Amino acid sequence: MSKVWDWVIAVGVTAVLLVTELSGVDSPTSLGWLGHLLLVAGGLALAAHRRAPITVLAVTAVCALGYQAVGFDVPVVAYLVAVYGAVRAGHRIVAVAGSLLMIAALPFVLLASANAITVGEALAQSRDALQLAWLIAAGAAGEALRQAERRADEAERTREETARRRADEERLHIARELHDSLTHQISVIKVQAEVAVHLATKRGEPVPEALFAIREAGREATRELRATLEALRDDGTSPPHGLDRIPELVERAKSTGLDATLVVEGQRPGLPTAVDRTAYRIVQESLTNIARHAEATTASVRIDHRPGALAIRVDDDGEATPDTTPVPGVGLLGMRERVTALGGRLHAGPRSTGGFSVQAELPVERTS
Repeated sequence: MSKVWDWVIAVGVTAVLLVTELSGVDSPTSLGWLGHLLLVAGGLALAAHRRAPITVLAVTAVCALGYQAVGFDVPVVAYLVAVYGAVRAGHRIVAVAGSLLMIAALPFVLLASANAITVGEALAQSRDALQLAWLIAAGAAGEALRQAERRADEAERTREETARRRADEERLHIARELHDSLTHQISVIKVQAEVAVHLATKRGEPVPEALFAIREAGREATRELRATLEALRDDGTSPPHGLDRIPELVERAKSTGLDATLVVEGQRPGLPTAVDRTAYRIVQESLTNIARHAEATTASVRIDHRPGALAIRVDDDGEATPDTTPVPGVGLLGMRERVTALGGRLHAGPRSTGGFSVQAELPVERTS
């Protein structure tokens, strides 16, 4: 939309310049074509005043001096608009220097123009062509708008920082509440269940299945609570876990008796932090699910660095079959949300040959 508006301004200024020249009575005839060409070039150059404000300032100045030298008594409207654009872009010193040069050069250009005029007439005509008041107004308007845009950007940034700080404070508050209200109680339940199982085993008494279930539930709840608190307390300032830590996940899975392997293909580029962290979480959650639910003996992790994408695949030989309907737990939902937020794709389901497979593809923009 801004490009369209820039062209509207450029065409409008060009039309004003041409109409002003054609309505005059002293236009020369020998170099009229050159004057009209300079009028059009100076006006249409304004279409690029956002992208190249200094260049446009120079082009409009040269065109203005050119058609004044040809003998066109037309105000330098395009140059005034270019001054406004340059000041708005932050090039105040360049705009002031260029304007001083225009003020100094214009009388000399008029004296050497196609119209034979005296020094007094040249000074008067230059004053009419380049009104100092309009020049100051153009620069002031550009500076005022630049300051307004800067204040708007700062206000937006302040709102985002305030919202982020409040979210961090709320997250830490939730973490403290969870820690204070649940950690102690769950720890007591887990310890008491483990002590009861230990004493019953030591005495040779049969251990009720319910007691085993309570002990395992306590261990599971402790792990889940610890992971939740870690996520809530993660403020993004500590180095995030990424692909460099995946070998540790595979070794940890091996320590539980799972035959886990890791294959990395392709040349690793610089990865955005969000992609790096998401890849780690996908592998972590997949291996955790295999250890808890799959009853698998082997698992394979494959990381494939492709052009513009990072592919992740985690397979196991568990009890899942093609007829099995996967139950979307919190872990799978969390993985899907992470991948979707990055614009990637995730597939998680039973394999045709048995077992379960998690496949993710994350778009990657090279950072180095």
